[in-house]
Amino acid sequence: MPKTFTYNKTEKLKSKKQLDFLFANGKSFLVFPLKVFYNFTEKQDVNNINLGVGVSKRNFKKATDRNRIKRLIREAYRLNKISLHQNVTNKQLHFFILFIDKTMPEKRMHLDDKMIKILDKLNTIYNNELVV
Repeated sequence: MPKTFTYNKTEKLKSKKQLDFLFANGKSFLVFPLKVFYNFTEKQDVNNINLGVGVSKRNFKKATDRNRIKRLIREAYRLNKISLHQNVTNKQLHFFILFIDKTMPEKRMHLDDKMIKILDKLNTIYNNELVV
């Protein structure tokens, strides 16, 4: 399996400090049922893109449901991330995807389509920041 289709520990956004900074200073957009918080900063690490995933406990009481949704989102990212990694090269990108729907996603393909839209939008935002 090629290295491009992995989602390892260095790509995960786990730091409380980075998450707090992202939610306080980052921007967001919505591709229903996913809300994306993102922030571009100067490149610091070898790995320049970090992703975090979350699901509301209010909407999904069972941890198994929340974990399944997070697993589906991470899998959609893992399979489609190559375009984003090829484009974002000289900046650091932290982004967090929050599942905001109140119903369980029916098909993985539905989340794959939404993930492609999210990654395209992040690519567009990155290219617009380079121009400005």
